[in-house]
Amino acid sequence: MDKENLIQKWVLNQLSEEEKKEFNALDNAPFFERIVKDASHFKAADHSEYNDFDSFRSKVIQPETKVRKLHYLRPLMRIASVLIVVFGLYYFFLNQQPINIQTQIAQQTTVELPDASTVTLNALSEISYSKQDWADKREVKLVGEAFFDVAKGAKFDVVTSEGTISVLGTEFNVKQRGDFFEVACFEGTVRVVANGHTQILKQGDNFRIQAGKALSGEHNYDTPKWTNNISYFERKPLSEVFAELERQYGVSVTSNTVDTKTLFTGGFAHNDLDSALKAIGEALELDYEILKPKEIRFSMRE
Repeated sequence: MDKENLIQKWVLNQLSEEEKKEFNALDNAPFFERIVKDASHFKAADHSEYNDFDSFRSKVIQPETKVRKLHYLRPLMRIASVLIVVFGLYYFFLNQQPINIQTQIAQQTTVELPDASTVTLNALSEISYSKQDWADKREVKLVGEAFFDVAKGAKFDVVTSEGTISVLGTEFNVKQRGDFFEVACFEGTVRVVANGHTQILKQGDNFRIQAGKALSGEHNYDTPKWTNNISYFERKPLSEVFAELERQYGVSVTSNTVDTKTLFTGGFAHNDLDSALKAIGEALELDYEILKPKEIRFSMRE
C-alpha cells in the first residue's frame, strides 16, 4: 500500500494488523503519533458542536456505517489531511523558532536557560537561543550586555558580532555595544575569541577591544556593578558613558562642545538622574542642563 493511503487509513482507524506494522515502520510515524496525541488536548470554541479532538475524530472522521464510509470517505480524508498539515506546521514552527528575550530602557531581567544556567540582561539588550537544540548545543546569541551564571556541563558559547566566549561552567559578564566589546570573568575560566585574538581569562580578569585595540585588565569586585543598579566605568570613552546614561534613564544626551573620546573613570546610580548627572559632570568638570524632561545637554565648564 502506498504511503498516502496508509496514512489516511491510520487517521480513520482502519488499519489491519499487518498495515499497522507497515505504518509503524514509516520514518514519520512517531511524528504523526505525537501530533494526534497533543491534538487530543485541543478544545474547540464554545459554539463548536464537538468538545475536543477525540470527539471530532470519533463523530466526524470515523464513519458510523459501511454505507456512510463509502459515501463520505474522500471528503473525510481531505479533512484528515488538513488536520495533519495544520498540526504539523504548528509543531514545526513551535520547535524550530528560537526563543528571544529583550529588555527595554531602564529594564533588567533574569532568564533561566534549559540547563538551569541564568542570564541577567542589562537595559536595551537581547539574547536568543534554541530550546530544541539545547541538549546538543548550548549557545546563546547576545546583543548588548548580560551577566551569565553557567551551570557545569558541555561547552557553553556566547556569540556576539565582535567575538565568541566559550566556557564549561562559570560566571562572566559580556558587553557588546557597537564596536565596543568587553568580557569580565568572575568565576572559573573563560575563553574569548574576537577579531583575531584568543584570550584565556581567569577570575578577576578583563579583556576588551576598544577602538580596534585589544586590552587586558583586572577587576576586584564579585559581580558586575550594573546588576546592583550602578553603572561603573574604568577608563571608558565619554561617548559610552553618555550612551549608558541614555539606556538607564531613557534620556537624550547632546554634547557638541565636549570631546566624547575623553576617558572616564567613575560611575552613577540608576535611581537618581540628578545625582548621575552630577557624578559625570564633577569628575570631568562639565556643566549640564536639563532642557526638557528627557533631554540633557553637557558642555565644557567655563
